[in-house]
Amino acid sequence: MNALSAKDMPIRTKRIYEDEARTDGYRVLVDRLWPRGVRKEDAGIDLWLKSAAPSTELRKWFNHDPVKWTEFRERFQAELDERDEPLAPVREKLDAGETVTLLYASRDLEHNHALVLADILSENK
Repeated sequence: MNALSAKDMPIRTKRIYEDEARTDGYRVLVDRLWPRGVRKEDAGIDLWLKSAAPSTELRKWFNHDPVKWTEFRERFQAELDERDEPLAPVREKLDAGETVTLLYASRDLEHNHALVLADILSENK
Protein backbone atom coordinates (compact mmCIF):
# COMPACT_ATOMS: atom_id res chain seq x y z
CA MET A 1 0.00 0.00 0.00
CA ASN A 2 1.18 3.50 -0.58
CA ALA A 3 1.12 6.32 1.96
CA LEU A 4 -1.94 8.17 0.61
CA SER A 5 -4.76 8.68 3.06
CA ALA A 6 -8.09 6.90 2.57
CA LYS A 7 -9.57 10.23 1.49
CA ASP A 8 -7.01 10.51 -1.33
CA MET A 9 -7.44 6.90 -2.38
CA PRO A 10 -11.04 5.64 -2.14
CA ILE A 11 -10.25 2.48 -4.14
CA ARG A 12 -7.53 0.25 -2.80
CA THR A 13 -6.24 -3.21 -3.59
CA LYS A 14 -4.85 -5.60 -1.03
CA ARG A 15 -4.02 -9.27 -0.65
CA ILE A 16 -6.58 -11.04 1.50
CA TYR A 17 -3.69 -12.51 3.49
CA GLU A 18 -2.72 -9.07 4.80
CA ASP A 19 -4.12 -7.96 8.14
CA GLU A 20 -7.42 -6.12 8.11
CA ALA A 21 -7.06 -2.39 8.78
CA ARG A 22 -9.53 0.28 9.86
CA THR A 23 -8.57 2.26 6.78
CA ASP A 24 -9.72 -0.57 4.46
CA GLY A 25 -13.29 0.64 4.54
CA TYR A 26 -15.68 -1.65 2.67
CA ARG A 27 -13.79 -4.89 1.98
CA VAL A 28 -14.70 -6.77 -1.20
CA LEU A 29 -13.22 -10.12 -2.18
CA VAL A 30 -13.03 -10.17 -5.98
CA ASP A 31 -11.83 -13.73 -6.53
CA ARG A 32 -14.01 -16.44 -8.03
CA LEU A 33 -12.53 -19.07 -5.69
CA TRP A 34 -12.23 -18.76 -1.93
CA PRO A 35 -8.56 -18.14 -0.97
CA ARG A 36 -6.68 -21.10 0.45
CA GLY A 37 -5.95 -21.02 4.13
CA VAL A 38 -8.39 -18.21 4.94
CA ARG A 39 -11.30 -19.00 7.22
CA LYS A 40 -14.48 -17.25 6.16
CA GLU A 41 -15.19 -16.11 9.70
CA ASP A 42 -11.70 -14.55 9.92
CA ALA A 43 -11.62 -12.89 6.48
CA GLY A 44 -13.29 -9.64 7.51
CA ILE A 45 -14.99 -9.17 4.17
CA ASP A 46 -18.18 -7.22 3.59
CA LEU A 47 -18.92 -8.72 0.17
CA TRP A 48 -17.69 -11.64 -1.93
CA LEU A 49 -18.15 -10.43 -5.50
CA LYS A 50 -17.39 -13.53 -7.58
CA SER A 51 -19.05 -11.97 -10.63
CA ALA A 52 -16.26 -9.38 -10.84
CA ALA A 53 -13.53 -12.01 -11.21
CA PRO A 54 -12.07 -13.21 -14.50
CA SER A 55 -13.52 -16.37 -16.00
CA THR A 56 -11.76 -19.60 -15.16
CA GLU A 57 -10.57 -19.84 -18.76
CA LEU A 58 -9.08 -16.35 -18.75
CA ARG A 59 -7.47 -16.83 -15.34
CA LYS A 60 -5.82 -20.08 -16.45
CA TRP A 61 -4.69 -18.58 -19.77
CA PHE A 62 -3.12 -15.57 -18.04
CA ASN A 63 -1.46 -17.56 -15.24
CA HIS A 64 0.05 -14.26 -13.94
CA ASP A 65 2.47 -14.10 -16.86
CA PRO A 66 3.66 -10.47 -17.08
CA VAL A 67 4.18 -10.90 -20.83
CA LYS A 68 0.42 -11.46 -21.20
CA TRP A 69 -0.56 -8.54 -18.93
CA THR A 70 -1.69 -6.08 -21.60
CA GLU A 71 -3.73 -8.68 -23.44
CA PHE A 72 -5.16 -9.96 -20.15
CA ARG A 73 -6.37 -6.47 -19.27
CA GLU A 74 -8.10 -6.17 -22.65
CA ARG A 75 -9.69 -9.61 -22.46
CA PHE A 76 -10.83 -9.06 -18.88
CA GLN A 77 -12.36 -5.69 -19.77
CA ALA A 78 -14.22 -7.38 -22.64
CA GLU A 79 -15.53 -10.04 -20.25
CA LEU A 80 -16.74 -7.40 -17.83
CA ASP A 81 -18.45 -5.50 -20.64
CA GLU A 82 -20.49 -8.63 -21.43
CA ARG A 83 -21.73 -9.00 -17.85
CA ASP A 84 -24.66 -7.21 -16.26
CA GLU A 85 -22.80 -4.51 -14.26
CA PRO A 86 -20.83 -6.75 -11.87
CA LEU A 87 -19.31 -3.72 -10.12
CA ALA A 88 -22.61 -2.04 -9.19
CA PRO A 89 -22.37 -2.79 -5.43
CA VAL A 90 -18.86 -1.33 -5.34
CA ARG A 91 -19.86 1.75 -7.34
CA GLU A 92 -22.67 2.40 -4.82
CA LYS A 93 -20.18 2.47 -1.95
CA LEU A 94 -17.80 4.73 -3.86
CA ASP A 95 -20.65 7.06 -4.84
CA ALA A 96 -21.54 7.28 -1.14
CA GLY A 97 -17.98 8.43 -0.43
CA GLU A 98 -16.78 5.23 1.19
CA THR A 99 -13.32 3.77 0.82
CA VAL A 100 -13.39 0.38 -0.88
CA THR A 101 -10.62 -2.22 -0.70
CA LEU A 102 -10.61 -4.89 -3.38
CA LEU A 103 -9.19 -8.09 -1.91
CA TYR A 104 -7.45 -10.78 -3.95
CA ALA A 105 -5.33 -13.87 -3.29
CA SER A 106 -2.73 -13.56 -6.06
CA ARG A 107 0.90 -13.37 -5.02
CA ASP A 108 1.64 -11.05 -7.93
CA LEU A 109 1.11 -7.52 -6.65
CA GLU A 110 1.65 -5.86 -10.05
CA HIS A 111 -0.28 -8.15 -12.42
CA ASN A 112 -3.65 -9.13 -11.00
CA HIS A 113 -7.29 -8.61 -11.83
CA ALA A 114 -7.98 -6.43 -8.76
CA LEU A 115 -5.73 -3.76 -10.27
CA VAL A 116 -7.75 -3.86 -13.48
CA LEU A 117 -10.98 -3.50 -11.50
CA ALA A 118 -9.53 -0.58 -9.50
CA ASP A 119 -8.54 1.16 -12.76
CA ILE A 120 -12.02 0.66 -14.21
CA LEU A 121 -13.67 2.01 -11.07
CA SER A 122 -11.28 4.99 -10.95
CA GLU A 123 -11.91 5.88 -14.57
CA ASN A 124 -15.64 5.93 -14.03
CA LYS A 125 -15.56 8.20 -10.97
